[in-house]
Amino acid sequence: MELSAVRDAFDHLAKKQKLSSCKSQEVIDQVGLEIEQALTKIQSVDNSSMPVDLKSSLTQLKLKFNSIGPQQQLEGSQKELSVNLNKYLKLLEKLFNSDMSKAYINVDFECHIVNQIIANHFYRKGLFDLGDCLINEAGEPQVSELRSHFMEMYKILEALRIKNLEPALKWVAANREKLKQNATNLELKLHRLQFFEILQKRGQDDALKYAKMYIAPFAMFHFDEVQKLMGSLLWVRRLEKSPYAELLNPAHWDKLTEELTQLFCSLLGQPYESPLTIAIAAGFEGLPTLLKLANVMAAKKQQWQAMKQLPVPVELGKEFQFHSIFVCPVSREQSSEENPPMLLPCLHVLCKQSIMKMSKSSARIFKCPYCPSEASVAQCMQLYF
Repeated sequence: MELSAVRDAFDHLAKKQKLSSCKSQEVIDQVGLEIEQALTKIQSVDNSSMPVDLKSSLTQLKLKFNSIGPQQQLEGSQKELSVNLNKYLKLLEKLFNSDMSKAYINVDFECHIVNQIIANHFYRKGLFDLGDCLINEAGEPQVSELRSHFMEMYKILEALRIKNLEPALKWVAANREKLKQNATNLELKLHRLQFFEILQKRGQDDALKYAKMYIAPFAMFHFDEVQKLMGSLLWVRRLEKSPYAELLNPAHWDKLTEELTQLFCSLLGQPYESPLTIAIAAGFEGLPTLLKLANVMAAKKQQWQAMKQLPVPVELGKEFQFHSIFVCPVSREQSSEENPPMLLPCLHVLCKQSIMKMSKSSARIFKCPYCPSEASVAQCMQLYF
Protein backbone atom coordinates (compact mmCIF):
# COMPACT_ATOMS: atom_id res chain seq x y z
CA MET A 1 0.00 0.00 0.00
CA GLU A 2 2.80 2.41 0.93
CA LEU A 3 4.79 1.65 -2.21
CA SER A 4 1.66 2.13 -4.31
CA ALA A 5 1.08 5.57 -2.78
CA VAL A 6 4.70 6.55 -3.37
CA ARG A 7 4.55 5.32 -6.96
CA ASP A 8 1.36 7.29 -7.68
CA ALA A 9 2.82 10.44 -6.09
CA PHE A 10 6.02 10.06 -8.08
CA ASP A 11 4.13 9.60 -11.36
CA HIS A 12 2.07 12.73 -10.59
CA LEU A 13 5.24 14.68 -9.81
CA ALA A 14 6.91 13.44 -13.00
CA LYS A 15 3.95 14.64 -15.08
CA LYS A 16 4.07 18.05 -13.39
CA GLN A 17 7.81 18.29 -14.03
CA LYS A 18 7.35 17.40 -17.69
CA LEU A 19 4.51 19.94 -18.04
CA SER A 20 6.60 22.64 -16.33
CA SER A 21 9.56 21.88 -18.58
CA CYS A 22 7.43 22.09 -21.73
CA LYS A 23 5.82 25.34 -20.60
CA SER A 24 9.19 26.90 -19.75
CA GLN A 25 10.56 25.87 -23.12
CA GLU A 26 7.57 27.45 -24.88
CA VAL A 27 8.20 30.76 -23.08
CA ILE A 28 11.91 30.64 -23.94
CA ASP A 29 11.16 29.84 -27.57
CA GLN A 30 8.64 32.70 -27.78
CA VAL A 31 11.13 35.19 -26.32
CA GLY A 32 13.82 33.93 -28.69
CA LEU A 33 11.49 34.31 -31.65
CA GLU A 34 10.68 37.93 -30.76
CA ILE A 35 14.40 38.73 -30.46
CA GLU A 36 15.16 37.12 -33.82
CA GLN A 37 12.35 39.03 -35.51
CA ALA A 38 13.60 42.32 -34.04
CA LEU A 39 17.17 41.59 -35.21
CA THR A 40 15.96 40.67 -38.67
CA LYS A 41 13.98 43.94 -38.89
CA ILE A 42 16.98 46.01 -37.78
CA GLN A 43 19.34 44.24 -40.19
CA SER A 44 16.94 44.61 -43.14
CA VAL A 45 16.63 48.37 -42.55
CA ASP A 46 20.40 48.71 -42.19
CA ASN A 47 21.01 46.94 -45.52
CA SER A 48 18.62 49.29 -47.34
CA SER A 49 20.72 52.35 -46.32
CA MET A 50 17.76 53.86 -44.50
CA PRO A 51 18.20 55.42 -41.05
CA VAL A 52 17.59 52.92 -38.23
CA ASP A 53 15.58 53.96 -35.19
CA LEU A 54 17.09 51.54 -32.65
CA LYS A 55 15.29 53.12 -29.73
CA SER A 56 11.92 52.59 -31.38
CA SER A 57 12.75 48.96 -32.24
CA LEU A 58 13.89 48.20 -28.71
CA THR A 59 10.81 49.92 -27.27
CA GLN A 60 8.55 47.70 -29.41
CA LEU A 61 10.51 44.62 -28.32
CA LYS A 62 10.12 45.62 -24.68
CA LEU A 63 6.37 46.06 -25.13
CA LYS A 64 6.11 42.57 -26.61
CA PHE A 65 8.10 41.17 -23.67
CA ASN A 66 5.74 42.89 -21.27
CA SER A 67 2.75 41.34 -23.02
CA ILE A 68 4.32 37.89 -22.93
CA GLY A 69 5.41 38.22 -19.31
CA PRO A 70 8.20 35.56 -19.47
CA GLN A 71 9.38 36.07 -15.90
CA GLN A 72 5.89 35.74 -14.45
CA GLN A 73 5.20 32.62 -16.52
CA LEU A 74 8.48 30.95 -15.53
CA GLU A 75 8.05 31.84 -11.88
CA GLY A 76 4.50 30.51 -11.86
CA SER A 77 5.53 27.25 -13.51
CA GLN A 78 8.45 26.72 -11.11
CA LYS A 79 6.30 27.61 -8.10
CA GLU A 80 3.69 25.01 -9.03
CA LEU A 81 6.41 22.39 -9.51
CA SER A 82 8.00 23.31 -6.18
CA VAL A 83 4.66 22.91 -4.37
CA ASN A 84 4.23 19.38 -5.81
CA LEU A 85 7.81 18.49 -5.00
CA ASN A 86 7.37 19.53 -1.36
CA LYS A 87 4.20 17.42 -1.15
CA TYR A 88 6.12 14.42 -2.45
CA LEU A 89 8.96 14.92 0.05
CA LYS A 90 6.47 15.19 2.92
CA LEU A 91 4.85 11.94 1.78
CA LEU A 92 8.25 10.22 1.81
CA GLU A 93 8.98 11.55 5.28
CA LYS A 94 5.60 10.32 6.48
CA LEU A 95 5.82 6.83 5.01
CA PHE A 96 9.53 6.20 5.47
CA ASN A 97 11.06 6.83 8.86
CA SER A 98 14.53 8.21 8.23
CA ASP A 99 15.54 7.82 11.89
CA MET A 100 17.10 4.35 12.05
CA SER A 101 18.38 4.74 15.61
CA LYS A 102 15.28 2.94 16.96
CA ALA A 103 15.93 -0.17 14.88
CA TYR A 104 19.23 -1.32 16.32
CA ILE A 105 20.54 -2.66 19.58
CA ASN A 106 23.78 -1.40 21.09
CA VAL A 107 26.16 -4.34 20.89
CA ASP A 108 29.76 -4.42 22.04
CA PHE A 109 31.46 -5.58 18.84
CA GLU A 110 35.04 -6.78 18.85
CA CYS A 111 36.90 -4.04 17.01
CA HIS A 112 39.41 -6.56 15.70
CA ILE A 113 36.70 -8.57 13.94
CA VAL A 114 35.03 -5.46 12.52
CA ASN A 115 38.36 -4.15 11.21
CA GLN A 116 39.10 -7.53 9.69
CA ILE A 117 35.75 -7.69 7.89
CA ILE A 118 36.08 -4.18 6.47
CA ALA A 119 39.74 -4.57 5.45
CA ASN A 120 39.12 -7.91 3.75
CA HIS A 121 36.14 -6.37 1.95
CA PHE A 122 38.46 -3.73 0.47
CA TYR A 123 41.06 -6.36 -0.44
CA ARG A 124 38.40 -8.53 -2.08
CA LYS A 125 37.35 -5.54 -4.23
CA GLY A 126 40.95 -4.80 -5.23
CA LEU A 127 41.12 -1.64 -3.07
CA PHE A 128 44.43 -2.62 -1.47
CA ASP A 129 45.60 0.92 -0.65
CA LEU A 130 42.35 1.62 1.19
CA GLY A 131 42.57 -1.66 3.11
CA ASP A 132 46.20 -0.97 4.07
CA CYS A 133 45.27 2.52 5.25
CA LEU A 134 42.51 1.09 7.47
CA ILE A 135 44.65 -1.54 9.20
CA ASN A 136 47.56 0.88 9.64
CA GLU A 137 45.35 3.47 11.32
CA ALA A 138 43.65 0.75 13.40
CA GLY A 139 47.06 -0.59 14.43
CA GLU A 140 46.21 -4.18 13.51
CA PRO A 141 48.70 -5.49 10.92
CA GLN A 142 47.65 -9.09 11.62
CA VAL A 143 44.29 -8.32 9.99
CA SER A 144 45.93 -8.41 6.56
CA GLU A 145 46.52 -12.18 6.54
CA LEU A 146 44.37 -12.62 3.43
CA ARG A 147 45.83 -9.63 1.60
CA SER A 148 48.38 -11.59 -0.44
CA HIS A 149 45.76 -14.18 -1.44
CA PHE A 150 43.27 -11.57 -2.61
CA MET A 151 46.09 -9.76 -4.40
CA GLU A 152 46.77 -12.98 -6.32
CA MET A 153 43.07 -13.40 -7.11
CA TYR A 154 42.78 -9.81 -8.26
CA LYS A 155 45.77 -10.20 -10.62
CA ILE A 156 44.21 -13.35 -12.10
CA LEU A 157 40.84 -11.61 -12.63
CA GLU A 158 42.51 -8.56 -14.16
CA ALA A 159 44.36 -10.83 -16.58
CA LEU A 160 41.12 -12.59 -17.51
CA ARG A 161 39.51 -9.25 -18.37
CA ILE A 162 42.10 -8.79 -21.13
CA LYS A 163 41.81 -12.50 -22.09
CA ASN A 164 45.15 -13.47 -20.62
CA LEU A 165 44.67 -16.99 -19.25
CA GLU A 166 48.22 -17.71 -18.13
CA PRO A 167 47.86 -16.61 -14.45
CA ALA A 168 44.60 -18.56 -14.09
CA LEU A 169 46.12 -21.70 -15.62
CA LYS A 170 49.12 -21.50 -13.30
CA TRP A 171 46.85 -21.14 -10.26
CA VAL A 172 44.71 -24.11 -11.33
CA ALA A 173 47.78 -26.26 -11.90
CA ALA A 174 49.14 -25.37 -8.45
CA ASN A 175 45.80 -26.23 -6.78
CA ARG A 176 44.77 -29.17 -8.96
CA GLU A 177 44.40 -31.69 -6.13
CA LYS A 178 42.33 -29.34 -3.98
CA LEU A 179 40.09 -28.44 -6.91
CA LYS A 180 39.40 -32.12 -7.61
CA GLN A 181 37.57 -32.27 -4.29
CA ASN A 182 35.15 -29.63 -5.62
CA ALA A 183 34.32 -31.80 -8.67
CA THR A 184 34.98 -28.91 -11.04
CA ASN A 185 36.18 -28.95 -14.63
CA LEU A 186 37.51 -25.39 -14.40
CA GLU A 187 40.89 -26.41 -15.81
CA LEU A 188 39.31 -27.85 -18.96
CA LYS A 189 37.21 -24.68 -19.39
CA LEU A 190 40.37 -22.56 -19.19
CA HIS A 191 42.17 -24.73 -21.73
CA ARG A 192 39.12 -24.59 -24.01
CA LEU A 193 39.17 -20.79 -24.05
CA GLN A 194 42.91 -20.80 -24.62
CA PHE A 195 42.47 -23.30 -27.44
CA PHE A 196 40.05 -20.99 -29.27
CA GLU A 197 42.29 -17.98 -28.69
CA ILE A 198 45.18 -19.86 -30.33
CA LEU A 199 42.97 -21.19 -33.12
CA GLN A 200 41.74 -17.72 -34.06
CA LYS A 201 45.05 -15.89 -33.70
CA ARG A 202 47.74 -18.43 -34.61
CA GLY A 203 45.95 -21.00 -36.72
CA GLN A 204 45.10 -24.67 -36.90
CA ASP A 205 48.55 -26.21 -36.38
CA ASP A 206 49.33 -24.36 -33.15
CA ALA A 207 45.85 -25.06 -31.82
CA LEU A 208 46.25 -28.78 -32.52
CA LYS A 209 49.63 -28.85 -30.76
CA TYR A 210 48.09 -27.13 -27.75
CA ALA A 211 45.20 -29.62 -27.70
CA LYS A 212 47.56 -32.63 -27.79
CA MET A 213 49.60 -31.23 -24.90
CA TYR A 214 46.95 -29.87 -22.55
CA ILE A 215 43.47 -31.05 -23.61
CA ALA A 216 44.11 -34.70 -24.55
CA PRO A 217 44.44 -35.78 -20.86
CA PHE A 218 40.78 -34.81 -20.33
CA ALA A 219 39.47 -37.05 -23.13
CA MET A 220 38.84 -40.02 -20.84
CA PHE A 221 36.23 -38.20 -18.72
CA HIS A 222 35.15 -35.39 -21.07
CA PHE A 223 35.19 -37.08 -24.46
CA ASP A 224 32.21 -35.17 -25.91
CA GLU A 225 33.76 -31.82 -24.99
CA VAL A 226 37.13 -32.74 -26.49
CA GLN A 227 35.39 -34.05 -29.61
CA LYS A 228 33.73 -30.67 -30.16
CA LEU A 229 37.07 -28.90 -29.91
CA MET A 230 38.60 -31.22 -32.48
CA GLY A 231 35.63 -30.72 -34.78
CA SER A 232 36.06 -26.96 -34.62
CA LEU A 233 39.50 -27.31 -36.26
CA LEU A 234 37.72 -27.94 -39.57
CA TRP A 235 36.05 -24.51 -39.39
CA VAL A 236 39.16 -22.54 -38.57
CA ARG A 237 38.38 -19.49 -40.74
CA ARG A 238 34.61 -19.52 -40.32
CA LEU A 239 33.99 -20.47 -36.72
CA GLU A 240 31.24 -17.84 -36.36
CA LYS A 241 29.15 -19.72 -38.92
CA SER A 242 30.06 -23.21 -37.72
CA PRO A 243 28.11 -25.64 -35.50
CA TYR A 244 30.57 -24.64 -32.77
CA ALA A 245 29.81 -20.89 -32.84
CA GLU A 246 28.25 -21.05 -29.36
CA LEU A 247 31.64 -21.95 -27.89
CA LEU A 248 32.85 -18.47 -28.90
CA ASN A 249 30.15 -16.72 -26.87
CA PRO A 250 31.75 -13.98 -24.70
CA ALA A 251 29.46 -15.08 -21.86
CA HIS A 252 31.79 -18.05 -21.31
CA TRP A 253 34.48 -15.63 -20.10
CA ASP A 254 32.09 -14.05 -17.58
CA LYS A 255 30.92 -17.42 -16.28
CA LEU A 256 34.48 -18.66 -15.96
CA THR A 257 35.51 -15.52 -14.07
CA GLU A 258 32.64 -16.01 -11.63
CA GLU A 259 33.40 -19.72 -11.15
CA LEU A 260 37.10 -19.06 -10.59
CA THR A 261 36.28 -16.41 -7.97
CA GLN A 262 33.96 -18.82 -6.17
CA LEU A 263 36.56 -21.60 -6.13
CA PHE A 264 39.37 -19.25 -5.10
CA CYS A 265 37.36 -17.99 -2.13
CA SER A 266 36.28 -21.54 -1.28
CA LEU A 267 39.88 -22.73 -1.06
CA LEU A 268 40.60 -19.78 1.26
CA GLY A 269 37.68 -20.76 3.46
CA GLN A 270 35.94 -17.51 2.54
CA PRO A 271 32.37 -16.98 1.23
CA TYR A 272 31.90 -15.94 -2.38
CA GLU A 273 30.19 -12.71 -1.35
CA SER A 274 31.86 -10.29 1.04
CA PRO A 275 30.43 -10.68 4.58
CA LEU A 276 30.17 -6.89 4.77
CA THR A 277 28.09 -6.80 1.57
CA ILE A 278 25.81 -9.57 2.86
CA ALA A 279 25.33 -7.88 6.24
CA ILE A 280 24.41 -4.54 4.68
CA ALA A 281 22.05 -6.14 2.15
CA ALA A 282 20.30 -8.13 4.91
CA GLY A 283 20.03 -4.95 6.96
CA PHE A 284 18.35 -3.10 4.13
CA GLU A 285 15.83 -5.92 3.72
CA GLY A 286 15.02 -6.29 7.40
CA LEU A 287 15.08 -2.59 8.33
CA PRO A 288 11.42 -1.75 7.42
CA THR A 289 10.12 -4.52 9.69
CA LEU A 290 12.35 -3.44 12.57
CA LEU A 291 11.28 0.20 12.21
CA LYS A 292 7.60 -0.76 12.32
CA LEU A 293 8.23 -2.95 15.35
CA ALA A 294 10.08 -0.12 17.10
CA ASN A 295 7.21 2.31 16.49
CA VAL A 296 4.57 -0.16 17.71
CA MET A 297 6.53 -1.04 20.84
CA ALA A 298 7.21 2.64 21.54
CA ALA A 299 3.48 3.36 21.36
CA LYS A 300 2.96 0.61 23.97
CA LYS A 301 5.82 2.01 26.04
CA GLN A 302 7.79 -1.20 25.70
CA GLN A 303 11.43 -1.74 24.76
CA TRP A 304 11.90 -4.42 22.11
CA GLN A 305 15.69 -4.25 22.45
CA ALA A 306 15.42 -6.09 25.78
CA MET A 307 13.67 -9.09 24.21
CA LYS A 308 15.61 -12.30 23.57
CA GLN A 309 13.43 -13.08 20.56
CA LEU A 310 11.56 -10.74 18.22
CA PRO A 311 7.76 -10.96 18.46
CA VAL A 312 7.47 -10.84 14.66
CA PRO A 313 9.51 -12.66 11.99
CA VAL A 314 11.98 -10.68 9.90
CA GLU A 315 11.57 -12.26 6.48
CA LEU A 316 14.79 -12.43 4.49
CA GLY A 317 15.45 -14.06 1.14
CA LYS A 318 16.95 -17.53 0.75
CA GLU A 319 20.31 -15.96 -0.11
CA PHE A 320 20.55 -14.91 3.56
CA GLN A 321 19.89 -18.39 5.00
CA PHE A 322 23.20 -20.00 5.93
CA HIS A 323 22.15 -22.63 8.46
CA SER A 324 19.21 -24.91 9.16
CA ILE A 325 16.34 -23.70 11.30
CA PHE A 326 13.41 -25.61 12.71
CA VAL A 327 9.86 -24.37 13.24
CA CYS A 328 7.64 -26.58 15.37
CA PRO A 329 4.69 -27.84 13.27
CA VAL A 330 2.45 -27.72 16.36
CA SER A 331 3.23 -24.37 18.00
CA ARG A 332 4.50 -22.71 14.78
CA GLU A 333 7.38 -21.27 16.81
CA GLN A 334 11.03 -21.34 15.82
CA SER A 335 13.21 -23.51 18.01
CA SER A 336 15.64 -21.91 20.46
CA GLU A 337 18.10 -22.93 23.16
CA GLU A 338 15.28 -22.95 25.73
CA ASN A 339 12.90 -24.73 23.33
CA PRO A 340 15.04 -27.10 21.22
CA PRO A 341 13.79 -29.55 18.57
CA MET A 342 13.19 -33.08 19.86
CA LEU A 343 13.15 -36.33 17.86
CA LEU A 344 10.32 -38.72 18.70
CA PRO A 345 10.76 -42.53 18.42
CA CYS A 346 8.55 -42.42 15.32
CA LEU A 347 11.12 -39.98 13.75
CA HIS A 348 8.77 -36.99 13.77
CA VAL A 349 10.21 -33.79 15.23
CA LEU A 350 8.51 -31.34 17.61
CA CYS A 351 9.76 -28.59 19.89
CA LYS A 352 10.31 -29.46 23.55
CA GLN A 353 7.59 -27.15 24.86
CA SER A 354 5.00 -28.74 22.56
CA ILE A 355 5.97 -32.20 23.82
CA MET A 356 5.72 -31.09 27.45
CA LYS A 357 2.25 -29.63 26.84
CA MET A 358 1.03 -32.84 25.20
CA SER A 359 2.50 -35.12 27.87
CA LYS A 360 1.46 -32.82 30.77
CA SER A 361 4.09 -34.63 32.84
CA SER A 362 7.43 -36.22 32.09
CA ALA A 363 6.16 -39.71 32.92
CA ARG A 364 2.92 -39.62 30.94
CA ILE A 365 2.61 -41.27 27.53
CA PHE A 366 1.40 -39.02 24.70
CA LYS A 367 0.38 -39.66 21.11
CA CYS A 368 2.31 -38.20 18.18
CA PRO A 369 0.08 -35.66 16.38
CA TYR A 370 1.22 -36.95 12.98
CA CYS A 371 1.05 -40.74 13.34
CA PRO A 372 -0.53 -43.38 15.66
CA SER A 373 2.75 -43.90 17.58
CA GLU A 374 2.97 -43.17 21.30
CA ALA A 375 5.99 -42.02 23.29
CA SER A 376 7.15 -40.53 26.57
CA VAL A 377 9.33 -37.52 27.18
CA ALA A 378 12.22 -39.77 28.20
CA GLN A 379 12.15 -41.46 24.79
CA CYS A 380 12.60 -38.15 22.92
CA MET A 381 16.07 -37.01 21.95
CA GLN A 382 17.26 -33.45 21.40
CA LEU A 383 18.43 -32.57 17.90
CA TYR A 384 21.36 -30.29 17.16
CA PHE A 385 21.54 -28.43 13.83
